[in-house]
Amino acid sequence: MKKGLKKIRNIGIIAHIDAGKTTLSERMLYYTGKIHKMGEVHDGDTALDWMAQEQERGITITSAVTNFFWRDFEIHLIDTPGHVDFTIEVERSLRVLDGAVVVFCGVGGVEPQSETVWHQADKYRVPRIAFVNKMDRIGADFDHVISMMRERFNTPPVVMQRPIGAENAFKGVIDLIRMKAIVWSDDGLGNEYKVMEIPEEMKKEAGHYHEALLEAAAEADDELMERYLEAGDLPDSEIVKALRKRTLSMEIVPVLCGSALKNKGVQPLMDAIVDFLPSPLEVPPVTGVDPETGETVTRPPDIKAPFSALVFKVMMDQGRKLCFVRVYSGQMKVGEAVYNLNLGIREKVARVLEIHANHRKRIDTAKAGDIVGVIGLKKSSTGNTLCDAAAPILLEPIDSYEPVISVAIETVSNQEAERVQEVLAQIMEEDPTFRVKTDEETGQVVISGMGELHLNVIITRLLEDYGLKVHVGRPQVVYRETIKRPVAAAGVFDREMAGVHGFASVTLEMTPGDRASGNRYSDSKATEILPEEHRRAVRDGVMDALSFGPLSGNPMVDVNVTLKDVKWEENDHAISSLRIAAATAVREGTQKAEIILLEPIMELDILIPEEFVGEVISDINSRKGEVHSLENKGKITLIQARVPLKELFGYSTTLRSLTQGRGNFTMRYFRHDQIT
Repeated sequence: MKKGLKKIRNIGIIAHIDAGKTTLSERMLYYTGKIHKMGEVHDGDTALDWMAQEQERGITITSAVTNFFWRDFEIHLIDTPGHVDFTIEVERSLRVLDGAVVVFCGVGGVEPQSETVWHQADKYRVPRIAFVNKMDRIGADFDHVISMMRERFNTPPVVMQRPIGAENAFKGVIDLIRMKAIVWSDDGLGNEYKVMEIPEEMKKEAGHYHEALLEAAAEADDELMERYLEAGDLPDSEIVKALRKRTLSMEIVPVLCGSALKNKGVQPLMDAIVDFLPSPLEVPPVTGVDPETGETVTRPPDIKAPFSALVFKVMMDQGRKLCFVRVYSGQMKVGEAVYNLNLGIREKVARVLEIHANHRKRIDTAKAGDIVGVIGLKKSSTGNTLCDAAAPILLEPIDSYEPVISVAIETVSNQEAERVQEVLAQIMEEDPTFRVKTDEETGQVVISGMGELHLNVIITRLLEDYGLKVHVGRPQVVYRETIKRPVAAAGVFDREMAGVHGFASVTLEMTPGDRASGNRYSDSKATEILPEEHRRAVRDGVMDALSFGPLSGNPMVDVNVTLKDVKWEENDHAISSLRIAAATAVREGTQKAEIILLEPIMELDILIPEEFVGEVISDINSRKGEVHSLENKGKITLIQARVPLKELFGYSTTLRSLTQGRGNFTMRYFRHDQIT
């Protein structure tokens, strides 16, 4: 059954790896009747980790979409990966979601990827609630997690619950709004729980936190603050309403706690999703650009508004292309055509599917607020806008990430070479962070990705899922090139093409940019003399030339290019003449500039027992790394360092050896920097 937009919640579960996202999602599905048996990540039988590799590795690799009903509300949920190599899955999920649940480990607290996903949610202005999981674990400390959140995030956490019991004795929570204790037994599946009076020994503590909660609610508006100051209390319904208002405006983050594995605290969390996260009507209307005028336009979440939607994920499903689509306005019906504005083509909607992990249910129509799967969009890809051709709107695309590691693969026979290329093209369409190219010198196929795990997963898919036989080379880092000093350069195109003389002259200035600033192009001085199409041709020529550096053939980055002068003959070849002249100018400039090679630098967060700090730091120094901070967490020390990626192959084995198997680390891309 479908609900009105007020009764819909589009949410994601985001967190650091191993915080318990998938276990939490599994409990939600069970308690809402979507599944009838709870699976466990360690057993490889959860509903949402359905890929064979997810079940074998015990981690989420691809975001899984599902939906369920709670308190008569329809909740669309996306369970996302926590490993940094698959952060694009979080990025494109948050791009289309209205709210999020951020899961923190009660022991680890705010971990590195926790900060990454939090800032991704900030980027897309996604309201969120937090759930401190694993409160049953040895070392779990709810107050420490709250302290870390206050320290590291701009949005203040507001404590909605207090844990009852600690570690193995954790048995429930205190609801600080209603001032009641909620207790689960240890002998059931968590379906039933008791609501009772707060234990006598916790009443004073609960009262203190209840007052803090009232103050947070009263700050929603002046009238409420006056009533609170006069009466000293507020009705429960008013507290919920006020906290909801502040959550949606991203002034606060409500925080709850529990243990998903032990089936405690999940139902109140689902209540909080309904109570505090927005419906599609409560988020700002989606904005985009009118491609004809360049003006900003909006689309309200209304079924009667012109159709607009975003393709946020693509995957191959039993040989067919399945596009995951968020509908923002209007509706999309089976059998009708939709307009892909990015490609300028119409595509027919063959099927619309309601998604539950790898299970599909056909529906006839997708309406504003829905997240669905679509079959029939043969050319559409991640980030493409679908809209009504009569009312075009170009939505903000989804940011991607540049790969930092490569391996070469070779087929064992010529017969398989074509099949390998076909499969790699499919994977590249599914995954915007995956790249494939052929080395012209060796003839090898080189695949590039976000890390060793990322490429390992793809290679395993080639070998096991597709049954291909390939040889895999050693991992290689992906380098970049840049210029070290400013240069001026000119490019001239003066040639006859198809009987027509083509002429263009482009003069550029190229200067080094800051590290990780990207390439920047400016043609402000030419805006009055260059028509828009001609401006675009010069810019495209510049960017094309920067994609291939003179030193090693790798892309050039951190280069500022300014158009200083341009001349051309207006004829049928003016556009191509300008493009070629601009590319020639860049190549001339790079020949005169001092080119340097940049390598990827990774940020490491290493958690080790304090007695091994000396050995680990010494090893980091030997790898040309820099230690940036040390933080003591009891008997555990967090080392934060930056190390060149080429020095980190096999680091997990070394760290285990140095720490007697007790150390672990996460790493993420920082930036490309000059090779030392």
